[in-house]
Amino acid sequence: MGKDSPGPVWFQRYFEFHCEDCGSHTGFRSRRRTFSERYILPILLLRPVRCAECFRRDYWSLFVPVKERLPEAVRKIATSAPGAERNVA
Repeated sequence: MGKDSPGPVWFQRYFEFHCEDCGSHTGFRSRRRTFSERYILPILLLRPVRCAECFRRDYWSLFVPVKERLPEAVRKIATSAPGAERNVA
């Protein structure tokens, strides 16, 4: 391989998550919403993935490792600050 050859970089997109907007390497599985996301994307070996930094939603290969979604109960506990009471009128 010469100095100008692209090397193994061209296929990294297919084996690791990389957000095209913010450059983050952390992605989470996203819910399948529509008919095409539920039934057509799996045939094409794709799934919806959401970036953990900028929340961009995109379709990635089933073989790209991403984190599982957090359960709703854990997400609510994690986002609430301990001891912070809010007075809402």
